[in-house]
Amino acid sequence: MKIIIAGAGEVGFHLAKLLSYESQEITLIDIDKNSLAYASDHLDIRVIRGDVTSIAILKDARIDTAALFIAVTSSETTNITACVLAKQLGAKQTIARISNSEFLNEDDDVGFTKFGIDELISPEILAAAEIGLLLNQYGFNDTFEFEEGKLKMLSLRLSRTASFVGKTVREAAEVFPELHFVPIAIQRFGTQYTIIPRGDTEFKEGDKVVFMTSKGGDEELFQLSGKVKAELKNIMILGGSKIGYKTAKELCESKFKVKLIEKDSEVAFECADDLPNALVINGDGRNVELLDEENISDMDAFISVTGNSETNIMSCLVAKSKGVKKTIALVENMDYYQLSQSIGIDTLINKKLLAANNIFRYIRRGEVLAMTKLTNMNAELLEFEVTSRSKITQKKIKDLDFPRSAIIGGVVRNDIGLIPLGDFKIEMGDKVVVCCLPRSITKVERFFF
Repeated sequence: MKIIIAGAGEVGFHLAKLLSYESQEITLIDIDKNSLAYASDHLDIRVIRGDVTSIAILKDARIDTAALFIAVTSSETTNITACVLAKQLGAKQTIARISNSEFLNEDDDVGFTKFGIDELISPEILAAAEIGLLLNQYGFNDTFEFEEGKLKMLSLRLSRTASFVGKTVREAAEVFPELHFVPIAIQRFGTQYTIIPRGDTEFKEGDKVVFMTSKGGDEELFQLSGKVKAELKNIMILGGSKIGYKTAKELCESKFKVKLIEKDSEVAFECADDLPNALVINGDGRNVELLDEENISDMDAFISVTGNSETNIMSCLVAKSKGVKKTIALVENMDYYQLSQSIGIDTLINKKLLAANNIFRYIRRGEVLAMTKLTNMNAELLEFEVTSRSKITQKKIKDLDFPRSAIIGGVVRNDIGLIPLGDFKIEMGDKVVVCCLPRSITKVERFFF
């Protein structure tokens, strides 16, 4: 697939990096020669220096042969203009990165597809939505919803009090029948290896386990994991950025008690004017005395979303030391993931990864409805829509020649989420969620087209 990416910033470079690993034909366009030089030195892609809204530059990139054009510069006006031009010049699909939430909220009225833009993506809005979801599922480290929550992906690290530690998947299924969850990926404590669990795979203390759950499965999983349920009400947010502002606004609407700390006085006053139900404090959140004065120890969750990854990590560690139940840090550097999780931060979020997850489904074959990469694990979750052509309907799951490095985690049928076992037969119209390692993606896709 030929893919053209406009913008060699953090999001553009990260996308180009991930897509180049998949042997896609990538062209990266930017006006900054230093960004392009870095990308050219580190990735096997074509780079073009120039204005992404230049028709001549787009033609030089052979836009008429592009299956996908992705505009992710820092300017949403540039991205929208580039996508409109790209579509008119022959690109099959276009995606524009935007920051104005109005564009997403009013898409039905405006109809951006009429102008040639197939998808609008806002990394900041995606991050705010991810934070909200994590707070609603606060006992888990990562979460992702399929079909408006009919199926949920949840991950946690197993403590010694978890009921299924020391049991194999088969033994756990026999002891806890009629449950509404299934393990779909495991990462052993202290390793980088991702395991797709089978019946004889044993749960061990310290494992990071990813589960697929249907309705009620999150509650069952919470009880069996040995965790104690507690309500989250008081939330402290560090950073009045777009993500911090958006998160605070949504949490206030959900009746959370929110304190927002922002060191820039102008930004703090703007947030205070726009967020009457939040307590906005103008101060440096790195100051432990300030955090103590604002009763950080009484907070149920601490969310750090400043523009500095190190500040976010360290402030979350301070919050954790003060007894805060849930900590969430925004990080830009992907290398921090392993280190941060090993020293006690509950969840890390990354705008680049969230944007990439949304864009990746456009390069997958078959009827891919949603896709996410598992945080810090070498596996992907893909949601397929089953059509009349899909080979997956021909046999029961246990009789399919399905790759052992992949697992069918859940099925949505008639708007009901189901956890399928071996005797389950997938039908046309079903929506199927599959967890797989990268090496098996091509084989999995063949079952759905």
